[in-house]
Amino acid sequence: MKQLKNLLEESSLKITPQRLAILKELEKKGHASIEEIYEDIRDFFPSISLATIYKNITALKDENIISEICLHHKPKFEITKEPHAHFICKKCGKVEDVPFNELIKGEIDKQYPDSQKELYIYGICKECKEKES
Repeated sequence: MKQLKNLLEESSLKITPQRLAILKELEKKGHASIEEIYEDIRDFFPSISLATIYKNITALKDENIISEICLHHKPKFEITKEPHAHFICKKCGKVEDVPFNELIKGEIDKQYPDSQKELYIYGICKECKEKES
């Protein structure tokens, strides 16, 4: 929790219980939609509105504390970290981080300096493949 407070302290945002709860959910889930965050946070903040979640997600994103993963059907969010790719399951929608190797990262940096790096890999996750068998 202290690490999450540090993320807010290093920004221009106030530390609020709602923001900490959002970050805690993202830390726990890895990747989550606004609706998933809202459903889980309502257990702790029954009076919280979806509009409050949207407002705080936007503020956290504007401060680069969290990043948006642009999926075809519904964006998900994660705590910002080193550049990496995302594997997205075409069956269940699960999102997993995939590290960039240094060769790919170096080549992207060389050809496109000062760019935002987003790489999406689509396929079927291990769990969905096992269900097919």
